[in-house]
Amino acid sequence: MQLFRTARDLPESLLHGAVTIGNFDGVHRGHAALLERLKAQAERVGGPAIVFTFDPHPVRLLRPSETPPPLTWTDRKAELLFDLGVSAVISYPTDLALLSLTAGEFFESILRQTLAARAVVEGPNFYFGKGREGNVHTLAKLCESAGMTFEVVEPTIEAGAIVSSSRVRQLIVDGNVGEASQLLTRPYRIRGMVTHGAQRGSKIGFPTANVDAIDTLLPKLGVYAARAITSQGTFAAALNLGPNPTFGEHATKVEAHLLGFSGSLYGQPIELDFLAHLRDIRPFASIDALKQQLALDVAATQAIVARHSS
Repeated sequence: MQLFRTARDLPESLLHGAVTIGNFDGVHRGHAALLERLKAQAERVGGPAIVFTFDPHPVRLLRPSETPPPLTWTDRKAELLFDLGVSAVISYPTDLALLSLTAGEFFESILRQTLAARAVVEGPNFYFGKGREGNVHTLAKLCESAGMTFEVVEPTIEAGAIVSSSRVRQLIVDGNVGEASQLLTRPYRIRGMVTHGAQRGSKIGFPTANVDAIDTLLPKLGVYAARAITSQGTFAAALNLGPNPTFGEHATKVEAHLLGFSGSLYGQPIELDFLAHLRDIRPFASIDALKQQLALDVAATQAIVARHSS
């Protein structure tokens, strides 16, 4: 897996290929279709298939108050892109100097001088250069002048609408993680660190890993069937995202009950795939009523994770 945090001093094997530029947040099926064309162009020119992306997202520098929580972190994004067969990912360190380049300067500096690209592949809504002055028509003219191949890949349509990161983001916000996963190339995943909690789950027979330091978008509050990826293996997990009203607790927490796991994960990283929304959070009249519902949640989680594993 070749992930580069800079575009300086790239090996010769990563030059003279096909390049696509974008954020690729979430890595969805529309991205996958574009990358199929990227790989085809790379094969045609006899070079690598390169994804050039940004870290952080340019909006974080230009309009920080408008920056949405990301759907993926850099290493995860690279992993998903490599699964789709790209040669390398360049996660370019975005700064104001880069964002001040005109469209022509960006093309000359990045695509011609740094990457020595022979082909460029983009979607129709691609913009580049200071103030987003350049678009696919600008890029087509620049590529023609430089003797590069340029291809525009039309959006992927699913259920009558374009597959996009913003569409996926809204589905996740609404708790429709199953539908979101159908548009993504893999189920929606978050990461965090396991921290100490109140240990109420252990006292009623459902111990949980309390997950903190999450740096990506969280779905709507609720109970979910999930899959937990830990240093000790992968486990089905019934996941509570929200407060614990039965105990009079109102703080939003992420708590995962890992099925078949015993031991401690305190202080360790954990990743969680959201597979399905099971129910909304509500208070229960008694601890016994809560335990009965948790047993149903566990059974539903087992069935859903088994289907995703088959």
